[in-house]
Amino acid sequence: MSTGTPPGGDAGETTVGVLSLHNSKETKAILNAVDDLGHGTEWLRAENLAVEIEDGEPRLEPDVDVVVNRLLLSKEGHPAELLGLAATVERLAPMLNRPPATLTALHKFASAAALSDAGLPVPDALMALSKDRMEEGRDRFEPEFVYKTAIGTHGGGTWKLGEEDSINPKVGTRQAFIQQFLERDPESHTDLRVYVVGGEVVGAMRRHAPEDDWRTNVALGGDVENAGDALTDEVVDIATRATDVVGLDYAGVDLVEGDAGWYILEVNPTAGFKGLFEATGRSPAPHIARLALDCAGATVDEEAVRRLETTLDDSRPSCAPRIETEEASEPAVIGYIEEVDVIGTSGRKSIMAKSDTGATRTSIDARLAADVGTGPIKDIVKIKSGSLKSGKSRPVVDVVVGVGGTQHTVAASVEDRSHMDYPMLLGRDILEHYRVDVRRRADSDLGPGENAEEEELSEE
Repeated sequence: MSTGTPPGGDAGETTVGVLSLHNSKETKAILNAVDDLGHGTEWLRAENLAVEIEDGEPRLEPDVDVVVNRLLLSKEGHPAELLGLAATVERLAPMLNRPPATLTALHKFASAAALSDAGLPVPDALMALSKDRMEEGRDRFEPEFVYKTAIGTHGGGTWKLGEEDSINPKVGTRQAFIQQFLERDPESHTDLRVYVVGGEVVGAMRRHAPEDDWRTNVALGGDVENAGDALTDEVVDIATRATDVVGLDYAGVDLVEGDAGWYILEVNPTAGFKGLFEATGRSPAPHIARLALDCAGATVDEEAVRRLETTLDDSRPSCAPRIETEEASEPAVIGYIEEVDVIGTSGRKSIMAKSDTGATRTSIDARLAADVGTGPIKDIVKIKSGSLKSGKSRPVVDVVVGVGGTQHTVAASVEDRSHMDYPMLLGRDILEHYRVDVRRRADSDLGPGENAEEEELSEE
């Protein structure tokens, strides 16, 4: 844990607030870096954040000199609510990664339009509100193209499709678009993430897709390595200009190399630090802390910043509300039978699903998978059951499952569940985020077959 002075202490006149309603390593690392640089910290979150208007004067609680925006908007079902919160806070204190810039970065097509308008290289893409227009324009992207939601995270809402796959202007409630698929080496799916803070590159890493996948996201199991050798003048210029064009103070810029050079895939306002630190040994946290302190007019010890970048201190910050540990130990409750949204490239359906803590992987009925348009087959896994010693081989596809407003992208096995009561079985890949209450059922009217036993399956 950081050993700096507590918020409001005598070590410095400046107090940095980090606006973050979650418990990420990055939030903690930034707060600890500010603390170690000798300044005050406040974690702006549900337990302590308030805005009061009295006699025509607005006031922010707790009082801070500058705010670092770390709201994870892409994980929210209704990101406009958090954007409104950030806009409210920004009225009362200067903010790094201001709401308008964050909105542009959040919407992948909006950022692509801004970048291309500024003359920066992005893959060809098409967003249309009409299915006919989207179908009309897909020819120039085939035989393989990327289909993605305009708002998504950790590789969720992203598919690689082909000529036979169905597409729609929306995936569930989110706008979707098609994009040119760029690949120089079909045997190795790789991209580059460059982390930019205050117009300077902190570090870069290559991200390699896991086996049987083409997406390189660390959250999906991608491997990373130091990419300092790739930081040519061209790459540095593209990454820093992209961050500036979108309007961000700090960002993770994702680049992919095509036959004609480098292209910008995404400018991420809340890119994670873990993979970059693992690959490069450098943490962006003290650099973001320094930028915030500079913004507030504070003096920063540059040697201390260089010293702090060699560690990633994600321990509990001194300013963390005491209730944080209690909240973290109480995950949301999910029922034995739960109503969920199943989202694919062709549509969205609300269905009843059964929770099974004994299953490693979520399972989806083949007809439901076809109806919503799950991603193409990415793997074949062997499933064993009590009735079959040898097990069964089943295809695995990407599917987005919405539970209580939170969306999870999982690799689900596909099977014929027409003889079972529920078209989806929720495995531990989703249930690990919840506490299961076996007494709770969303299907109040059970009807025929309510006592039927489903065959329990597990992955070998």
